[in-house]
Amino acid sequence: MLAHTLQRRSVLALLCAGSAGLGACGFALRQPPNYAFRTVYLSLPTGSSLRAPLTRSLEFSSMVRVLAEAGDRQLADVVLEIPSEMREKVVAGLNAAGQVREFQLRLRMRFRLRTPRGAELIPMTELLLEREIGYAESAALAKEEEELFLYREMRQDMLQQILRRLAAVKDLSTPQSPSAR
Repeated sequence: MLAHTLQRRSVLALLCAGSAGLGACGFALRQPPNYAFRTVYLSLPTGSSLRAPLTRSLEFSSMVRVLAEAGDRQLADVVLEIPSEMREKVVAGLNAAGQVREFQLRLRMRFRLRTPRGAELIPMTELLLEREIGYAESAALAKEEEELFLYREMRQDMLQQILRRLAAVKDLSTPQSPSAR
C-alpha cells in the first residue's frame, strides 16, 4: 500500500513538473483569433460550399457577427468578397494502355477584404490547393468517395487560410501590404 501511494505521488510530481515546464517555455493552447472587425458582410457566389463553415467559424470562435442581407452591406465593418470558387479534376497520369491511373484535384478560390466604402484591406488573392488521387476502374465508387473526402479536406484547409489572413488585418483604416500577410 505504501509503495502504491509513493508511486502515485511520484507520478503526480512528474505531471506537475512537466506542466510547469510547458508553461515556462511559452506553451499555450491556441486561442481564437482576434479580428479588427466585429461585423462582416459575406459576398459569395450562390451555392458556395464555404458560406456555412465560414459563417460558423467567424461567429462561434471569434464572436464576429456575419451579415447576410444585401441591405446590411453598408452596416458591416468589412466586406469579404469571394467572386470565384472552382473545383478542377485533371488527368495526371496514364498507364501504358492509355487508361487513367491518377488525377490531380484542385480547389481554386479568389477573395478580397474591403471596407463598405471600397478601401481594400486585403487585395484580390488567389488560393490554390492541389491533391493527387490514384484511380482504379475496379474501385470507381470508392475513389469517388475518396475524391469527395479530399475536396472537403481542401475546403477546410482553405477556410483556415482565409481566417488566418483575416486575423492578420490589424487596422481597418490602412490597407495590408503583401509582405504583411
